[in-house]
Amino acid sequence: MAPKLAISALLLLLVIIQALFVKSEPQISKSLQLLEGARKGYTFEGLNQVKQYLKAFGYYSINGSSHTDSFDDVLESALKSYQVPTILSSQDNDVKFSMIANYSFFNGMPRWNKRQLTYMFRSSAFVIKANPSDIVMGFHRRSHGDNFPFDGPGNVLAHAFAPRDGRLHYDADENWSTSNAIRQNQIDLESVAIHEIGHILGLGHSEDPNAIMYAYFSPGTIKRNLGRDDIDGIRALYSN
Repeated sequence: MAPKLAISALLLLLVIIQALFVKSEPQISKSLQLLEGARKGYTFEGLNQVKQYLKAFGYYSINGSSHTDSFDDVLESALKSYQVPTILSSQDNDVKFSMIANYSFFNGMPRWNKRQLTYMFRSSAFVIKANPSDIVMGFHRRSHGDNFPFDGPGNVLAHAFAPRDGRLHYDADENWSTSNAIRQNQIDLESVAIHEIGHILGLGHSEDPNAIMYAYFSPGTIKRNLGRDDIDGIRALYSN
Protein backbone atom coordinates (compact mmCIF):
# COMPACT_ATOMS: atom_id res chain seq x y z
CA MET A 1 0.00 0.00 0.00
CA ALA A 2 1.37 3.41 -0.91
CA PRO A 3 2.09 5.73 2.03
CA LYS A 4 -0.27 8.63 2.70
CA LEU A 5 0.75 12.14 3.63
CA ALA A 6 -1.35 15.27 4.15
CA ILE A 7 -0.42 18.17 1.85
CA SER A 8 0.49 20.40 4.80
CA ALA A 9 2.62 17.66 6.34
CA LEU A 10 4.27 17.01 2.98
CA LEU A 11 5.46 20.60 2.79
CA LEU A 12 6.78 20.52 6.35
CA LEU A 13 8.54 17.21 5.89
CA LEU A 14 10.23 18.13 2.63
CA VAL A 15 13.23 19.32 4.60
CA ILE A 16 13.94 15.78 5.76
CA ILE A 17 12.97 13.99 2.55
CA GLN A 18 16.27 14.05 0.72
CA ALA A 19 16.00 10.79 -1.12
CA LEU A 20 15.79 10.40 -4.88
CA PHE A 21 14.47 13.30 -6.92
CA VAL A 22 15.34 16.50 -8.99
CA LYS A 23 14.10 19.42 -11.45
CA SER A 24 14.18 22.13 -14.30
CA GLU A 25 12.15 22.33 -17.51
CA PRO A 26 11.52 19.87 -20.33
CA GLN A 27 13.25 20.16 -23.67
CA ILE A 28 11.17 22.32 -26.03
CA SER A 29 13.74 25.00 -26.76
CA LYS A 30 13.89 24.26 -30.49
CA SER A 31 10.13 24.63 -30.82
CA LEU A 32 10.08 27.75 -28.66
CA GLN A 33 12.63 29.34 -30.98
CA LEU A 34 9.87 29.33 -33.59
CA LEU A 35 8.21 32.09 -31.59
CA GLU A 36 10.99 34.59 -32.22
CA GLY A 37 9.40 37.37 -34.25
CA ALA A 38 6.05 35.58 -34.35
CA ARG A 39 2.77 37.27 -33.61
CA LYS A 40 -0.87 36.33 -33.30
CA GLY A 41 -2.37 35.18 -36.58
CA TYR A 42 0.86 33.66 -37.91
CA THR A 43 1.22 29.96 -38.71
CA PHE A 44 4.47 28.08 -38.09
CA GLU A 45 5.20 24.39 -38.45
CA GLY A 46 5.84 23.02 -34.96
CA LEU A 47 3.64 25.43 -32.96
CA ASN A 48 1.34 22.53 -32.14
CA GLN A 49 4.26 20.99 -30.20
CA VAL A 50 4.54 24.20 -28.19
CA LYS A 51 0.83 24.01 -27.41
CA GLN A 52 1.17 20.40 -26.27
CA TYR A 53 4.11 21.37 -24.05
CA LEU A 54 2.21 24.24 -22.44
CA LYS A 55 -0.82 21.98 -21.96
CA ALA A 56 1.25 19.33 -20.17
CA PHE A 57 2.41 21.88 -17.63
CA GLY A 58 -0.95 23.49 -17.03
CA TYR A 59 -0.62 26.68 -19.10
CA TYR A 60 -2.81 25.86 -22.08
CA SER A 61 -6.38 24.61 -22.23
CA ILE A 62 -6.38 22.84 -25.58
CA ASN A 63 -9.30 21.36 -27.51
CA GLY A 64 -9.59 19.51 -30.78
CA SER A 65 -9.92 22.65 -32.90
CA SER A 66 -6.73 24.09 -31.39
CA HIS A 67 -4.49 21.21 -32.51
CA THR A 68 -2.96 23.39 -35.22
CA ASP A 69 0.21 25.34 -35.96
CA SER A 70 -1.67 28.64 -35.72
CA PHE A 71 -0.61 31.37 -33.27
CA ASP A 72 -4.06 31.92 -31.74
CA ASP A 73 -5.52 33.85 -28.79
CA VAL A 74 -5.23 30.90 -26.42
CA LEU A 75 -1.55 30.40 -27.24
CA GLU A 76 -0.86 34.10 -26.73
CA SER A 77 -2.50 33.98 -23.29
CA ALA A 78 -0.61 30.81 -22.34
CA LEU A 79 2.73 32.33 -23.34
CA LYS A 80 2.03 35.41 -21.23
CA SER A 81 1.47 33.12 -18.23
CA TYR A 82 4.49 31.00 -19.06
CA GLN A 83 6.81 33.92 -19.92
CA VAL A 84 9.19 31.66 -21.85
CA PRO A 85 12.24 31.18 -19.59
CA THR A 86 15.83 31.41 -20.69
CA ILE A 87 19.11 30.01 -19.49
CA LEU A 88 21.20 32.81 -18.04
CA SER A 89 24.98 32.88 -17.94
CA SER A 90 27.57 35.43 -16.92
CA GLN A 91 31.22 35.92 -17.78
CA ASP A 92 32.29 33.93 -14.75
CA ASN A 93 30.37 30.91 -16.12
CA ASP A 94 27.82 31.09 -13.29
CA VAL A 95 24.96 29.29 -15.04
CA LYS A 96 21.39 29.61 -13.81
CA PHE A 97 18.90 26.96 -14.86
CA SER A 98 15.34 27.99 -15.69
CA MET A 99 12.88 25.90 -13.71
CA ILE A 100 9.54 26.20 -15.61
CA ALA A 101 7.42 29.37 -15.55
CA ASN A 102 6.49 32.60 -13.86
CA TYR A 103 4.62 33.20 -10.59
CA SER A 104 0.91 32.60 -10.46
CA PHE A 105 -1.00 29.42 -10.19
CA PHE A 106 -1.34 27.15 -13.19
CA ASN A 107 -4.02 27.99 -15.74
CA GLY A 108 -7.41 27.43 -14.08
CA MET A 109 -5.77 27.04 -10.65
CA PRO A 110 -5.81 23.21 -10.66
CA ARG A 111 -5.32 21.61 -7.27
CA TRP A 112 -5.78 18.29 -5.57
CA ASN A 113 -9.30 17.54 -4.38
CA LYS A 114 -8.10 15.73 -1.26
CA ARG A 115 -5.68 16.36 1.59
CA GLN A 116 -4.19 12.87 1.80
CA LEU A 117 -1.87 12.07 -1.12
CA THR A 118 -0.10 8.79 -1.76
CA TYR A 119 3.39 8.78 -3.22
CA MET A 120 6.05 6.39 -4.43
CA PHE A 121 9.46 6.28 -6.11
CA ARG A 122 9.73 4.49 -9.43
CA SER A 123 12.70 4.75 -11.78
CA SER A 124 12.81 2.82 -15.03
CA ALA A 125 13.62 3.22 -18.70
CA PHE A 126 10.06 4.23 -19.46
CA VAL A 127 7.23 5.76 -17.47
CA ILE A 128 4.47 3.33 -16.55
CA LYS A 129 1.13 5.04 -17.17
CA ALA A 130 -0.93 3.04 -14.68
CA ASN A 131 0.27 4.60 -11.43
CA PRO A 132 -1.13 3.23 -8.14
CA SER A 133 -0.13 6.42 -6.28
CA ASP A 134 -1.10 10.09 -6.58
CA ILE A 135 2.53 11.23 -6.86
CA VAL A 136 5.12 9.13 -8.67
CA MET A 137 8.75 10.30 -8.57
CA GLY A 138 11.73 8.79 -10.32
CA PHE A 139 15.00 9.24 -12.19
CA HIS A 140 14.99 8.72 -15.95
CA ARG A 141 17.36 9.14 -18.88
CA ARG A 142 16.71 10.67 -22.30
CA SER A 143 13.41 9.49 -23.82
CA HIS A 144 11.32 7.95 -21.07
CA GLY A 145 7.77 7.74 -22.37
CA ASP A 146 6.17 11.14 -21.65
CA ASN A 147 7.15 12.98 -24.87
CA PHE A 148 9.53 15.24 -22.94
CA PRO A 149 12.96 13.56 -23.19
CA PHE A 150 15.86 14.62 -21.01
CA ASP A 151 19.02 15.94 -22.63
CA GLY A 152 21.86 14.49 -20.56
CA PRO A 153 24.05 16.54 -18.20
CA GLY A 154 23.20 20.24 -17.97
CA ASN A 155 20.24 22.40 -19.01
CA VAL A 156 17.13 20.31 -18.25
CA LEU A 157 17.23 19.02 -14.68
CA ALA A 158 13.72 17.62 -14.26
CA HIS A 159 10.06 18.29 -14.93
CA ALA A 160 6.81 18.08 -13.01
CA PHE A 161 3.20 18.19 -14.13
CA ALA A 162 0.34 20.30 -12.76
CA PRO A 163 -2.38 18.74 -10.55
CA ARG A 164 -3.75 16.17 -10.70
CA ASP A 165 -1.21 14.45 -12.89
CA GLY A 166 1.31 13.74 -10.14
CA ARG A 167 4.39 12.89 -12.21
CA LEU A 168 7.85 14.08 -11.15
CA HIS A 169 10.70 13.07 -13.45
CA TYR A 170 14.36 13.77 -12.77
CA ASP A 171 17.29 13.55 -15.17
CA ALA A 172 19.49 10.71 -13.95
CA ASP A 173 22.48 12.12 -15.84
CA GLU A 174 22.79 15.28 -13.73
CA ASN A 175 25.50 15.77 -11.10
CA TRP A 176 23.27 15.60 -8.02
CA SER A 177 24.31 16.08 -4.43
CA THR A 178 22.62 15.39 -1.08
CA SER A 179 25.52 16.77 0.93
CA ASN A 180 25.54 19.97 2.95
CA ALA A 181 29.02 20.61 1.52
CA ILE A 182 27.95 20.97 -2.09
CA ARG A 183 30.46 21.65 -4.87
CA GLN A 184 30.05 24.43 -7.42
CA ASN A 185 29.33 22.00 -10.25
CA GLN A 186 26.67 20.04 -8.36
CA ILE A 187 22.89 20.42 -8.10
CA ASP A 188 21.32 20.08 -4.67
CA LEU A 189 18.71 17.35 -4.86
CA GLU A 190 16.61 18.53 -1.96
CA SER A 191 16.44 22.15 -3.12
CA VAL A 192 15.16 21.16 -6.54
CA ALA A 193 12.81 18.54 -5.09
CA ILE A 194 11.04 21.09 -2.90
CA HIS A 195 10.57 23.38 -5.89
CA GLU A 196 9.17 20.57 -8.00
CA ILE A 197 6.74 19.38 -5.36
CA GLY A 198 5.47 22.96 -5.26
CA HIS A 199 4.56 22.53 -8.94
CA ILE A 200 3.00 19.13 -8.23
CA LEU A 201 0.77 20.80 -5.62
CA GLY A 202 -0.22 23.56 -8.05
CA LEU A 203 2.16 26.45 -7.42
CA GLY A 204 3.58 28.45 -10.30
CA HIS A 205 6.74 30.51 -10.07
CA SER A 206 7.39 33.41 -7.74
CA GLU A 207 9.12 36.68 -8.56
CA ASP A 208 10.56 36.70 -5.03
CA PRO A 209 14.24 35.61 -5.23
CA ASN A 210 13.95 34.31 -1.65
CA ALA A 211 11.10 31.94 -2.47
CA ILE A 212 11.56 28.25 -3.14
CA MET A 213 9.32 28.79 -6.17
CA TYR A 214 11.63 31.41 -7.72
CA ALA A 215 12.15 30.48 -11.37
CA TYR A 216 15.94 30.18 -11.39
CA PHE A 217 18.37 27.96 -9.54
CA SER A 218 22.18 28.07 -9.61
CA PRO A 219 24.51 25.07 -9.32
CA GLY A 220 26.47 24.90 -6.11
CA THR A 221 23.72 26.48 -4.01
CA ILE A 222 21.38 25.12 -1.33
CA LYS A 223 17.85 26.46 -0.96
CA ARG A 224 15.79 24.21 1.27
CA ASN A 225 13.68 26.51 3.45
CA LEU A 226 10.20 27.63 2.46
CA GLY A 227 9.80 31.40 2.18
CA ARG A 228 6.80 33.43 3.29
CA ASP A 229 5.72 33.73 -0.35
CA ASP A 230 5.74 29.93 -0.76
CA ILE A 231 3.64 29.44 2.36
CA ASP A 232 1.16 32.18 1.40
CA GLY A 233 0.80 30.67 -2.07
CA ILE A 234 -0.03 27.15 -0.93
CA ARG A 235 -2.41 28.47 1.73
CA ALA A 236 -4.22 30.58 -0.86
CA LEU A 237 -4.57 27.62 -3.21
CA TYR A 238 -5.84 25.22 -0.52
CA SER A 239 -7.68 27.68 1.73
CA ASN A 240 -11.04 25.95 1.30
